[in-house]
Amino acid sequence: MRIMTWNLWWRFGPWAERQKAILAVLRELRPDVVGLQEVWAADGENLAEWLAGELGLHWAWAASPASERWQRRIGEPGTEVGNAVLSRWPVVETEVLRLPTPAELDDGRLALYTRLAAPAHDVPFFTVHLTSQLHLSAVRGEQVTALAEFVAAHRAGTGFPPVVTGDFNAWPDSDEIRRFCGLRTAPVVPGQVFFDAWEYADPAAPYATWDNANPYVPAGLGPSVRVDYVHVGAPAGPGGIGTVLAVRRAGAGPVNGVWPSDHAAVVADLAEGGPAGSLSGG
Repeated sequence: MRIMTWNLWWRFGPWAERQKAILAVLRELRPDVVGLQEVWAADGENLAEWLAGELGLHWAWAASPASERWQRRIGEPGTEVGNAVLSRWPVVETEVLRLPTPAELDDGRLALYTRLAAPAHDVPFFTVHLTSQLHLSAVRGEQVTALAEFVAAHRAGTGFPPVVTGDFNAWPDSDEIRRFCGLRTAPVVPGQVFFDAWEYADPAAPYATWDNANPYVPAGLGPSVRVDYVHVGAPAGPGGIGTVLAVRRAGAGPVNGVWPSDHAAVVADLAEGGPAGSLSGG
């Protein structure tokens, strides 16, 4: 099962050209499930819906309840921003969590839950976008607490471990990532822990998803770092389902001269279950 997470940089920069580059990357990778952040909807169009139609996938979308704060940044009243999920399998359940944020900073960050009817087991799949300011680790800590409780409320009824994707806007050794994973400190929900899929990566592989080599990354915000994650509930399910088999970056360079986003994606292959634990991703 090929899982992917990607922040698509909303309608910033040359968004129409970037849209084609995003599609090209997804078409090449053929993911089974994608968690997307900063997805736009405007004038009756929705980027997630368009991508799903081009790729033959199911989709779900959750709009930020505070899109106007984003609209002021680019002067596009009426353009919404939100999270989305693309899935090879039907989406049979959804729910949205508005993440806790101080009122003066609240731009409607969300977690989107979907339950996906994969052939062998339903997959509880989540995608999230945490607050971005560098100094707001404490806010992100409150957000991952709410997220962990949200996951716990929706993970039952299947042997497949929960998969939580997203732009956490946090370094791998940060308090908020350690708190969410619950492996290097006490977990938010007793007994609920997660593996960061990147722990299975080749140590020599390029890792930064917020990369100073990307021309869309503003200068002066610090060194290149990985802030985008695929987290998988631990331990794996029956027969090892959900075990991370491979992980890498994607979308980390130009496509026909255009960088798709200001973030690189993370792609992880998980053991799916069924005959020989085969992968359905290409």
